[in-house]
Amino acid sequence: MTWEKTDDTRSRILRTALDLFSEQGYQRTSLRQIAERLRLTKAAILYHFPSKAHLLTALAEPLIRDLEALLDKAGALPGQQARWTLLEGWVDTMLAHRGPLGMLFHDLALVDRGSTYHRLVQIAMRANQIVAGPTAGRRDRVRAVQAIAMCSDPVVFMIDVPASVLRGDMLDGACRLLGETPPEVAATDRTAPATDAPTDTVAATPGRVGRRRPGRPKSMSPEQVRAARRMHRAGTHSADEIAFEFGVSRATVYRHLEADQDNETVTR
Repeated sequence: MTWEKTDDTRSRILRTALDLFSEQGYQRTSLRQIAERLRLTKAAILYHFPSKAHLLTALAEPLIRDLEALLDKAGALPGQQARWTLLEGWVDTMLAHRGPLGMLFHDLALVDRGSTYHRLVQIAMRANQIVAGPTAGRRDRVRAVQAIAMCSDPVVFMIDVPASVLRGDMLDGACRLLGETPPEVAATDRTAPATDAPTDTVAATPGRVGRRRPGRPKSMSPEQVRAARRMHRAGTHSADEIAFEFGVSRATVYRHLEADQDNETVTR
């Protein structure tokens, strides 16, 4: 059971610390303020957490555990499947821990050089290796780092954007950067019936792929294709939003967008 689901003293301290860190920042929050809000003594806080840095580390632990589990899952898969399991799962994990906790993630390197810091370094290195692939060159490694950033930073800096919209935008950016379609999306388009269950919200499970709405047609009219390409070029809509707008699968949208990119390459 995680600290969010319990009501013992330690969990109450963590919840209160998170509230105060969110309200006024980590650096401006003292252990005494946390104790006063809880009507405890500072010594009672120190009994559970020897320092403020230990509080921050404990708050970040659920996120770190989820990322480590995702790495283990993606690392057991081959090639492109591993890459997109990692990227989609990374987005979903970040969104699952969205909010004030996301901001705390950036403070860890400043306050903790112990085991938590080293776990974060290992997570980043393993994630970059999985996205880049075992035979990656320098540019592939650079793009891998950029892709991870695309699937992380917007969660923190665009807290006002709905999770389902932000998820689509981040994955769309990674697709454009890497120049490929997630293999799970392509497989869904080939095998999934038109009566898949609906989902318009972010998946809670890391690596889970969005499904199509009931009755979605498998094709788009020429007018819809042209409109979709205009929307995508303008950057006003992600592939997920275009799919929702026209009632088709993401894979159908990606197929038409990729054809558009191929045509552009030929004409140049």
